[in-house]
Amino acid sequence: MSRAPDELRRALYSWAFNKRAWEEDPPEEWQAALDWLQRHSLPVAELAEPDVLRRGLDALCRKVDGAAAAAKTVKRKKAAVNEVFGVAVERGYFTQNPLSGLRWSAPEVAEEVDPDCVPNPAQVGRLLAAVRALPGRGPHLYAFFGCMYYAAMRPAEVIHLQKSQCRLPASGWGLLNLKGGVVTAGKEWTNDGAVHEVHSLKRRAAKATRPVPIPPVLVRMMREHIESFGVAPDGRLFRNAAGNYIDPSAYGITWGRAREAALTLDEHALELAKRPYDLRHAGISFWLASGVDPAECARRAGQSIQVLFRYYAKFLAEARNHANSLIEESMRRWEGQDGSAEDA
Repeated sequence: MSRAPDELRRALYSWAFNKRAWEEDPPEEWQAALDWLQRHSLPVAELAEPDVLRRGLDALCRKVDGAAAAAKTVKRKKAAVNEVFGVAVERGYFTQNPLSGLRWSAPEVAEEVDPDCVPNPAQVGRLLAAVRALPGRGPHLYAFFGCMYYAAMRPAEVIHLQKSQCRLPASGWGLLNLKGGVVTAGKEWTNDGAVHEVHSLKRRAAKATRPVPIPPVLVRMMREHIESFGVAPDGRLFRNAAGNYIDPSAYGITWGRAREAALTLDEHALELAKRPYDLRHAGISFWLASGVDPAECARRAGQSIQVLFRYYAKFLAEARNHANSLIEESMRRWEGQDGSAEDA
């Protein structure tokens, strides 16, 4: 007797893969699903067979309904499988990782940011104004989205931002000293049963910080935000109506409404700024187009220079053209000086 895929997934995610759930026996329906999985699963040793392993990797490329999974999803799942095999080697199930040397290609991931989806400064201005004009949560999220654009912050970093991390002078540039971000893990997956977890900065040491200069326009937005809404008891600038962490689905709804209000039909057709995260792309691409050194862009954005070059290749090409113009202009000035010297 076969089992429904959804039933198997619930049994795996809610009990088999969750160490906190092992403190109690699984419900009867999950136990039946786990027993079925145990009877129908292959022995670990068979995963050393290339054909078996290829079938397993091919399955990663499909969703439960049989449709093709996104290339990024496949890449993420393959990385997880690789980690599992690493642990299996460490515990003596294999002498080497079975994935090593296997001839199998994952779908290509389009990592470059598409310029057609990235709003320019004028379009960002319209979107932010639309956010501010929305009833309800709009005014509270105005500076939230401003941080994602003007400081190129990740949403998790904005959610975690506290007043003590902000240097907001009455005039001129300010500074944000970023220390980490908040992610939604689910209470079943955290040690203390909380829904959210505070993580260190992405790919950084636990106590690492990232200072990001912010322009006067964002300084004013944040000062006005604090004056209008205050801060949470723990110092957080942004929170939901109950004082808790802002949920991605909530600010996603606000962003969708702002797009409906601010963008033209042609801009919608291009899927311009479809996700709030596109504001971060817009901020970084604007820095590059303005001639900021890519290494400094990467530092402010909290990325490696390799990732910056991979994701923003098309914008870097524009920056190169700008650099070429500056070099050419400088060369003309020197040539003019040489000509003046010869005439004298």
